[in-house]
Amino acid sequence: MGLTIGVDIGGTKIAAGVVDEEGSILETCKVPTPQATDALTEAIADAVRTVGAGHHIEAVGIGAAGYVDEKRATVLFAPNIDWRHEPLKDKVEQRVGLPVVVENDANAAAWGEYRFGAGQGHSDVICITLGTGLGGGIIIGNKLRRGRFGVAAEFGHIRVVPDGLLCGCGSQGCWEQYASGRALLRYAKQRAFATPENATVLLSLGDGTPDGIQGKHISAAARQGDKVAIDSFRELARWAGAGLADLASLFDPSAFIVGGGVSDEGELVLEPIRKSFRRWLVGNQYRPHAQVLAAQLGGKAGLVGAADLARQG
Repeated sequence: MGLTIGVDIGGTKIAAGVVDEEGSILETCKVPTPQATDALTEAIADAVRTVGAGHHIEAVGIGAAGYVDEKRATVLFAPNIDWRHEPLKDKVEQRVGLPVVVENDANAAAWGEYRFGAGQGHSDVICITLGTGLGGGIIIGNKLRRGRFGVAAEFGHIRVVPDGLLCGCGSQGCWEQYASGRALLRYAKQRAFATPENATVLLSLGDGTPDGIQGKHISAAARQGDKVAIDSFRELARWAGAGLADLASLFDPSAFIVGGGVSDEGELVLEPIRKSFRRWLVGNQYRPHAQVLAAQLGGKAGLVGAADLARQG
């Protein structure tokens, strides 16, 4: 199969791109994400038609945040969009006249990294995305593993602290409450409030108060040696690495790929994650250790992965 289109549905924009068999994006377009369900479906179709004009397109892959059924056709539940048992595949196919595959966005990103990014050369890979929340994907034996009902790899909602912090999913103590962009921001604000003398750089980048701290401030302050910012990254890394150690007990991959906005800080966060992973890995002195790698495709992973999954059929 030749060219396919990948669609990445974000909270503020829909990105669509024409992708070739090598994972290269030949053309892209972006449109605002409407709030109304029918308008959103039409916006996806418009993006596909726009970016595909002048190309011979074989199929379309859509990455959507939420639970996607085993047939990769229906969005069973989306946390940030009013989709409940939404037959997205059928609706988009009717509008664009092309075969459509729908996949969870984190699964699509994981597949993109496996095929064209940091996962190349590995047959058994676990991906996690440290963004606003925590998502993931499972590739074992060179296949994306989705579970019987299509909703596997919701790693962010593994409970790591019984009766812990309330999560947006309604449960308590979920992993993403301790290892995510939201968690990083909470750590920084708490530490800046407790020891403002250790957060002078961090506080100066906002309005001078802990409440004024934003995620971008934490990254900038850490690069300048701010103690609170660095300690906040280390706390996030401690939880992230411990969680990877648990996933190693489940899946025994050869590599973990860490993506998402938090991972953009590179070794500032990755090396502490590796240290925590080694610390908590059961039998760590007697077994091979999976590599912990930085994702390579950045924000393109979901679009590229969705397009390639459409190619796989």
